[in-house]
Amino acid sequence: MGSVTQDGKALRKLMLGLKVDRATDNITTGEDLFTITGGRCLVTLMLGQVTTVIETKTVNMTIVANPTTGTSTDIGALLDISADEAGTLYTVNGVAATAIVRGESGSVPAALQPFVVAVGAIEATIGATHTGSIKWTIFYIPIDDGAYITAA
Repeated sequence: MGSVTQDGKALRKLMLGLKVDRATDNITTGEDLFTITGGRCLVTLMLGQVTTVIETKTVNMTIVANPTTGTSTDIGALLDISADEAGTLYTVNGVAATAIVRGESGSVPAALQPFVVAVGAIEATIGATHTGSIKWTIFYIPIDDGAYITAA
């Protein structure tokens, strides 16, 4: 059993890169999810999971790359997450006009393509205060020496 677990970790790192988990949180009006430091990074997968049901009301969420220098870009366009149940999964693919992808049945398509983020932050913007909580995970490969991503 131990070797299967170790093989899984090694394979995941080889296929997706480094992994950073962010603790579950109620993002009531928007906040930074991850911080990019030291250079550019290639995001291979960004995955959210609802841990506490989202309140039933209009709750529009967008995922944004907010660089230290330059203009912010939507990497997961607006999605109303009203009443999403615990276990709902979200992914983003980095294409500005493409909405966050939701999977309500315990499955969600992985990112269609990796995307590059510059030094700065990846943030969630939320259109209304609400109850509910989401846990986020990001996988990435540093492009520049010394570049890394941490949970904000």
